[in-house]
Amino acid sequence: MRTLPLLFCFLLTLNLLAQVPEKAEDVSPLLIGETIPNIALKDAEGQTVVLHNVIKQKPTVLMVYRGGWCPYCNRHLSALGELESEIIALGYQIVAISPDHFEMLKPTYESEDVKFILLSDTKAELIKSMGIGFKTPERAKGYIFKKTEKEASEVLPVPTVMILDTKGKILYEYINPDYSIRLSNDLLLANLKALKSKNY
Repeated sequence: MRTLPLLFCFLLTLNLLAQVPEKAEDVSPLLIGETIPNIALKDAEGQTVVLHNVIKQKPTVLMVYRGGWCPYCNRHLSALGELESEIIALGYQIVAISPDHFEMLKPTYESEDVKFILLSDTKAELIKSMGIGFKTPERAKGYIFKKTEKEASEVLPVPTVMILDTKGKILYEYINPDYSIRLSNDLLLANLKALKSKNY
């Protein structure tokens, strides 16, 4: 009798994956004015963190990155860290999310010297529901395992930066399928200042 629920879960997983595009260029992200979903994630200690409980505290710079194994993502995390004091002074917080296993968050904290919140979306539930996920290429899975000794998520995100209000509504977004091109600190700061003067 227990095989039926297991079969249902397996088929549901296959169905969800079938809806995920093969290529980064084919994602269909949420748009400005829409609200990001409320998903339970994991922190570096493996504790459950409900996303909306975090973002309701302050307007948020939300970064979704591919993982601590990605040098472009690590440079972007470091760049955000350099801007953090200015972001906080404007009344915002930074939250960064990846499909990394939660055990990989501590090395990222240490190697990139970041102080802001890092969260794990190992099953890519948030990534898929935001419409920024695509199927992890087979060659990438081997590379990720070699770097992390953890199985790669079936879904990778297109690197994304969003500015959210305290209800999770998207006020600004930068999403680029070319993972080597990232939002500059200058452009992020300019948008944060413009939104602050307009909304807060």
